[in-house]
Amino acid sequence: MTTDRLLRIAVPNKGALAEPAAAMLKAAGYRQRTDAKDLTLIDSDHGVEFYYLRPRDIAVYIGRGHLDLGITGRDMLLDSRAEATEIMELGFAGSRFLFAAPGGSSMTIADIEGKRVATSYPDLLAGYFEDKGINAELVKLDGAVESAIRLGVADVVADVVDTGTTLKRAGLELFGDPICTSEAVLIQRNNAELPATAEGLKTRLRSVLVAQNFFMMDYNVDTEHLETTLALAPGVEGPTVSTLAKSGWSAVRVLVPRKGAHLLMDRLYEAGARGILLTELAACRL
Repeated sequence: MTTDRLLRIAVPNKGALAEPAAAMLKAAGYRQRTDAKDLTLIDSDHGVEFYYLRPRDIAVYIGRGHLDLGITGRDMLLDSRAEATEIMELGFAGSRFLFAAPGGSSMTIADIEGKRVATSYPDLLAGYFEDKGINAELVKLDGAVESAIRLGVADVVADVVDTGTTLKRAGLELFGDPICTSEAVLIQRNNAELPATAEGLKTRLRSVLVAQNFFMMDYNVDTEHLETTLALAPGVEGPTVSTLAKSGWSAVRVLVPRKGAHLLMDRLYEAGARGILLTELAACRL
């Protein structure tokens, strides 16, 4: 890997990806812009330069080798047909890419044959139709597609869906399995040679992802109940147990899964633990 230049990273400049992407990078220890009008930011301490771009353009810049790494949606990566590869799921901005038709039509995937399908992801959908052997007319639209059927532009729409509320309000119903399940991902150019700092960034992002799935738990317990509480919360590599000034009592610190953590607190209290604390983690390397 080359080591004589800054690592160039593309970050979404707006939309649902922008704020959580910046928050994740901050949690990983990197500087981020304070003015939304800034197009670039250099974090010289970490050898990184950030470029703030439209989420749909990021895969293109990465694929053509102008930038090293980028954060975008999996759906946008697939639609771009860029020479870029997903290298890490980032755990936010989850969505599904689905078909929708007028309410009550009870359409199936087979019924799309010969229909007009409006979408703002034409390349992604073209690949899906090719794989499924479906012959349909693609109607490319930039942005919202929910009015396409009512205005006579299309018979079916295909769109990225979070809850599906917007499409339902337009009188449409979802049908079929997801064309694509998407979330924010870290991408790089196929077979790219990256600065050495790239591995450090990946490690830091993984540590943030781990932290999002765990709490640090602290509690006090008397000697009589210590083993019972340790069995309830054994941790990842074992708890840390320290002697308290109070005779016969110990302080315990243990990493616990976020899911079910409050139920675990109940069980520990019933088992004799007291002063139980849960602490959020910014980053955690296991």
